Formats: sequence, C-alpha cells, structure tokens
Amino acid sequence: MNGIEIQRAALADIEQLRHIGRQTFLEAFSGENTADNMQKYVADNFNINKLTDEIRNTNSEFYFATLDTNAVGYLKINVGQAQSELKDDNALEIERIYVLQEFWRKGVGQILIDKALQIAAQRQADYAWLGVWEKNSRAISFYKKNGFTEFGRHIFKLGEDVQTDIMMKLNIGRYKQA
Repeated sequence: MNGIEIQRAALADIEQLRHIGRQTFLEAFSGENTADNMQKYVADNFNINKLTDEIRNTNSEFYFATLDTNAVGYLKINVGQAQSELKDDNALEIERIYVLQEFWRKGVGQILIDKALQIAAQRQADYAWLGVWEKNSRAISFYKKNGFTEFGRHIFKLGEDVQTDIMMKLNIGRYKQA
C-alpha cells in the first residue's frame, strides 16, 4: 500500500499504542472468543502500566505503520530475555503484528513483517519466530507465505480460556545476504 510509513514508537506514543493495540486485538479475535475473555485480556495486556514497562524494556521495540500520520497497524519485536518463550540470544521474536481491520489485505502486514525481518538481519539473528493461534488460519497462511514453518506449540491464555498457539520460525540467512 502506497503512503505507509514505519516509525518506532516511543514512550510519548503510549496512549496511541494502547488505543491501536486494544482496537486491533478486539477486531481480530472478538468473533471467536467470549466478550468476558476478550475484555479481561485487553484490560490485563493493553493498560498503560503494562505497555509502559514493555516500551521501556531495551530488548523490546514497537513500530507503527502510519498512513497520513495515523497509525493503521503496529509491530512488537523482542530479543534476549524479553522474548516470551525461547529466550534465545540468536533469535528475534515477532510478538505482535496487528493491523486495523479496514486495512486488512492491503499490504500493511507485509510491510510490518518485512520491517521485523530487516531488523532480525541487522541484529545478525539466526532466525525469527512467533506464536499464532491455531484457529487463526488467515495469519497462519500469511506467515507460511513469508516462509515461516511450524516447529512447536505453546499455551496461550486468553482471559480464562486456555488456547494453543502454533510456534513458527524463519531462518534469517537469506535476509542477511540482501
């Protein structure tokens, strides 16, 4: 999509991050989860205190995809001990890629994943990895299209609902050459 710019989020952007984080998560998953579980998850994970801690973590970075200065999507990456599961110093976790529903299938997600893989290559990571809900076939297809392959599963708790995420990874070697 033309006109999309990527900018790193800073502490001053915390309210914008909270807003887009909540909105995109609700748009992506409300249809297949209970309202109670969604509200509990959003309250626990997209509050100012938690986001402030995350953005201050030197091993995590947030990026906005903007169109005319308005955030239409965002990315969160983690390295080192900030990674939610593997904590491999030779890896980069793509913890979140979310796009406003009105921008789905318009290339914004691709721009965000390209940014994550570019950062992984710059950091000399061996691979990038992520977890994706096993029922999110749209996202699974997107990641497969980008070369990610399944390597395991882990538990993800959404409110009171215990769900299974597919863990996927991509060797960064080909991106290091580019």
